[in-house]
Amino acid sequence: MSIILAILLFSFIVFFHELGHFIAAKRCGVEVIEFSLGFGPRLLSRQWGNTRYSLKLIPLGGSNMMKGDDPEDLSEGSFYGAGVGKRILIVLAGPVFNFILAWILSVILLLNAGVDYPVIISVTEGKPAAKAGMEAGDVIRSIDGKHISFYREIEDYSMFHQDRMQEGRPIRVTWMHQGEKHSADLVPVESEQGKYIFGISGSHNYRFRVNVLQAMQFAAAETGYWISMTVQSLKMLFTGEAKATELTGPVGVVNVVNETVEETKDDGIFYIFLNLLNLAILLSANIGVINLLPIPALDGGRLLLFLVEAVRRKRNNPQVEMRINYVGILLILALMVFVMFNDVRRIVFGG
Repeated sequence: MSIILAILLFSFIVFFHELGHFIAAKRCGVEVIEFSLGFGPRLLSRQWGNTRYSLKLIPLGGSNMMKGDDPEDLSEGSFYGAGVGKRILIVLAGPVFNFILAWILSVILLLNAGVDYPVIISVTEGKPAAKAGMEAGDVIRSIDGKHISFYREIEDYSMFHQDRMQEGRPIRVTWMHQGEKHSADLVPVESEQGKYIFGISGSHNYRFRVNVLQAMQFAAAETGYWISMTVQSLKMLFTGEAKATELTGPVGVVNVVNETVEETKDDGIFYIFLNLLNLAILLSANIGVINLLPIPALDGGRLLLFLVEAVRRKRNNPQVEMRINYVGILLILALMVFVMFNDVRRIVFGG
C-alpha cells in the first residue's frame, strides 16, 4: 500500500510539472507530439489533435515531447523555432507549476491542520527574552531581520544559527504584545544543555485554525518556507555541512511514505492524509528548486543557455548546445544511480 501511495504521490507531482511545460508550449504555439505520465512502453494511449496522450509502464516520471526539441530544427511549430522569450517561458513553466502545486496543497493542509503561528507559550525568567519584556501570548515577527510566519522558523533559526548565537553579539528580535510592536537586541545565553537560547518556549504542534483567505496568505509563506529549506539544504551540501550520501531519490521517497504511514496509522486516515500532504508540499517545492539549478539538461541548465542567447542576441551553436545537454543527461543518470544506491543502503543497513 505504501509503495502505491508513493508512486501516486510522486507521479502526481511530476504530472503537474510536465503540465506546466505542456500548457506553456501550447500557449506559445509549439506543437506537443506526446504528453505522457511515466516512461517506458505505453500502457494506454490516445491521439487528440496533434498530441498523443500516454500512460506508460514505469510511473516515476513523465515527459512533454515537443516538436523539434533539437537546436538544429527551426521549423514552424518546433521548440527551437520559437523565439528565445517563448522558450524561456516554456522551460520556466515546469518549476513554476511545482511551486503553484505546493501553494494549492498548502492551502488544503492549513485549512485542515491550522497554522503554527509564532506565539510564545512561556518565557524563562532571567533569560534575555524575559529581560526584554516578552510575555506568554506575544507573537514573534522577525529575528535578525528575517520575517517569521511560523513557530518552526524560530526553531530553525536556533538550530541553524548556533554559531551566530554563540558570538555574544546582539540579535534584533521584533514581536507583538497586545497589538503593539516591540523590538529589542537580545544576546543569547547558554542553556544547561549547551545550546544558546533567547529563553522563549513554544511549539510547532500548537496550531491555530484559519479561514480560506488566511490559509491562502499563509500558504504562500508555507511554500516559501519549503523553498527556503530546500535552498538551505543544497547550500549545506555544497559547503560540506551535509553529506552527498544523505541525498534521497524515488526509492527513498517510497521508504519515507512507508514510515509516515506506519507512524500515523494508529491516528487514523485523516492524519495519514495530512502527513502525506505535508510531504507532497516538500517534494513539489524540492523538485521545483532542483529543476532550476543551472545543470545541463535540467530546466535550469536550458534556461541558462537561453539567457545567454538572449543577452548575445545570437543563437547558440546547436552542436555545442546538444553536447552540453548530453553531458548533463549522463551526469543526471550517474547521480540517479548514486542516489538509488544510497537509498537502498539506508533501507537495508540503516543510517
